[in-house]
Amino acid sequence: MNKLELNIIDLLEYLQEMLDSSAKMPITGKVMVDKKEFKEVIDQVINYLPDQLKKAEWVMSEKDRILSEAQKEFEVARRESAELKKQNVENHDLVKEAKIRANEIIALAQRDAKAIRVGSREYSNEILLELDKEVENKKIELITAMQESFEKAAKEIDERLSDTGKIIKENIAELRSM
Repeated sequence: MNKLELNIIDLLEYLQEMLDSSAKMPITGKVMVDKKEFKEVIDQVINYLPDQLKKAEWVMSEKDRILSEAQKEFEVARRESAELKKQNVENHDLVKEAKIRANEIIALAQRDAKAIRVGSREYSNEILLELDKEVENKKIELITAMQESFEKAAKEIDERLSDTGKIIKENIAELRSM
């Protein structure tokens, strides 16, 4: 486990301890916790989540930057092609060659842009799927821990009330025997 996972686990264990040591409501089994402190710990867990979201955002901004550069190159190539065409109207072969070269540059830029779009989309999708899986697992762990804590508290209350009931019945029997 890396340091990040340990911090998240420590925070989740702290939440569990907070629930275990909190004042319990009689009969209902509900627990009173300090909402502000509980929320602060949850915020810390959220802040410790992996930087995968930042990486995905970076990939998307890189994609936009590369597409923008490709578009600029395309515009430059198109302008150069137009200028060559104007300058060399009388020389048909140069115009043809310029058009071919411009079309090659455009096709190359479009192919590169498409490859970058597809690659960044696949990478972002993969990162977001991993993050979703991790968040889901952490949610299940937290819910399980909270359920166990609530069940433990309910069992303790049941045992205490059963013991109290037994003592009351013994006291009633003792009073009747007097």
